Amino acid sequence: MGQELIYIAAAVIGGCLLTGGAGSAIGPVFGAFMFGMVQQGIVYAGWNPDWFKAFLGVMLLGAVLINLWVQRTATRR
Repeated sequence: MGQELIYIAAAVIGGCLLTGGAGSAIGPVFGAFMFGMVQQGIVYAGWNPDWFKAFLGVMLLGAVLINLWVQRTATRR
């Protein structure tokens, strides 16, 4: 419980569109792998674990913006 944002972010960063209808099964696996690596890297670096939430927000925002850009360029063609 309480991990829903991480699961949704992993799927979105993996390439699934928020509007649905596009994406693959492998993309969310790569998104989850990346989050696991970052979370462990923050712990091993000795940083405050709360920075993971900040990283999650920045990556989710970046993924949404890239998703919008890809959608708009695809519809123009």
